[in-house]
Amino acid sequence: MATPKELLLDPNKNIEQYLDPDKEYEFVDGQWEEKVMAGARHSGVGTRLLIEMGIHVKANNLGSLYGADGSFSIGKDERIPDISFLSIDRIPAEGEPESIWPIAPDLAVEVVSPNDAHEKVMSKIYDYFAAGVRQVWLISPEHKTLTIYHSPTKTTILTENDELISKDVLPGFRCQLREIFKNPAQAG
Repeated sequence: MATPKELLLDPNKNIEQYLDPDKEYEFVDGQWEEKVMAGARHSGVGTRLLIEMGIHVKANNLGSLYGADGSFSIGKDERIPDISFLSIDRIPAEGEPESIWPIAPDLAVEVVSPNDAHEKVMSKIYDYFAAGVRQVWLISPEHKTLTIYHSPTKTTILTENDELISKDVLPGFRCQLREIFKNPAQAG
């Protein structure tokens, strides 16, 4: 499956609608949907978590992390989690593909935006599990919570006062959630 940008560059491909090459899109239910960027707080929370995860993943050679432009095949759809992790044993010998990953990640992290509709977020979580994602983390910057979805119906809710511990997907990973929710203007 071609990425939205590849579709724009190849006039022989059939495009149902014009896609802006400067925007990110997910392919959902046979349609391209713009992935609306949420703003600084959303980005800051996601980036701080990505850094913490990255330090651990690299130090322990666990696999590879992808930010908000890494596309994955999720069933018949193409999804772009805010953060995704693919374990080392699932990365093919030839390495990363040029465009979309043809497999689902082990972990998908979504940071809730103020404009995210509850039903769309829940649909995305169900789609992830149906495609083989092992765990989904849903972060609410507004409420300073991180919900671990072990399955679509089994969850663990953590607050900014809790420590995120990943035994299954990122063995040994620990992160004080206050670190990802902190105001960057406050020292310490």
